[in-house]
Amino acid sequence: MTGRFVHTGQVVIDLVMRVPALPAPAGDVIATSTDMLPGGGFNTMYAAARAGAEVVYAGGHGPGRFGDTVRAALTAAGVAIALPPSAADTGICVVLVDGTGERTFVTSTDIEPPVDAAAFAALPLTAADLVYVSGYTLLAEPKASAVLDRLPGLRVLLDPGPLGFDAPGWDRALAHTAVLSCNAREARLMTGTADLAAASAALARRLPPGAAVVVRDGAAGCLVTEDGRTEPVAGFPAEVVDTTGAGDTHCGVLAAELLRGAGLRTAARRANAAASIAVTRPGPATAPARAEVDACSLRRDVQVRRDLRRAQPDDELTRHGVAPPELRRAVGAHVAGADGRGDPQQLAGSSETVASPCTCTNA
Repeated sequence: MTGRFVHTGQVVIDLVMRVPALPAPAGDVIATSTDMLPGGGFNTMYAAARAGAEVVYAGGHGPGRFGDTVRAALTAAGVAIALPPSAADTGICVVLVDGTGERTFVTSTDIEPPVDAAAFAALPLTAADLVYVSGYTLLAEPKASAVLDRLPGLRVLLDPGPLGFDAPGWDRALAHTAVLSCNAREARLMTGTADLAAASAALARRLPPGAAVVVRDGAAGCLVTEDGRTEPVAGFPAEVVDTTGAGDTHCGVLAAELLRGAGLRTAARRANAAASIAVTRPGPATAPARAEVDACSLRRDVQVRRDLRRAQPDDELTRHGVAPPELRRAVGAHVAGADGRGDPQQLAGSSETVASPCTCTNA
């Protein structure tokens, strides 16, 4: 690792209720299960720590029973807590998970506990660290100003969430961003563009030179825009149980891999694998261990190579070392850096992606 993953956002308590379907207005529904667990920024830090990163929490945590729960969970995950407790207790987010695994949130207004601005300003952050900024933080003054004032000279991973791009400090945050990671819905809302590749490229133009964009697109994987090129990074098929925290897992593993020195496409591929495992498990903090991601990626590699071996020469091109079109597409989905042989999109001669079978479950 070349630095630490420093999370400046917020850890909350998730009240997770599994329901067959969301109730209609004025209706009611009986939850099949109810859990109260650390969530929000905890999910991202847990994922980064499981992927091998040194993780520091530089956000708020309250003095009450919810704050106690957060501190205990962070300590158990191996996350260092950088700041003293805040005056107000940790907030709550109600998470409704329906029968398809999709989640809906209701967040309390005190979700972002205040932090001591002087203590935050004194944090020993370095250019080797990767500093995570959440869009929720940008909505919460005075913490937003304290965070924004520290960003110059640092490497920033910015995740807008569903609300952050409307925050007053959004443009200031973009000006210091090295990697912008958002989901497909957020990318479309921020750009007014339905086409995800065009939206990703448009977002990249708002960032400083050399910065990159990752647009998470569920089971399809993600798009990466870097150095003026927008390319897909294929997802890993999974049987979805609960999508809560999938984006957080993706961000945490992406950060950990970048800190290890991986290229962005390789980091994104491993983040896709981790998220595909996370959604097979109920709960918000379900990130896999690094060895599980290794195993999932290896299964994909083996499948691609089997596809290549099964192929029969079909024309003069194949006899000269060029795979048939369907295999070029398959290799195009086998994302960069997995076996150290360079950019597979160039090897494949195609930017199309297809899903290769990869059974990534928690069995």
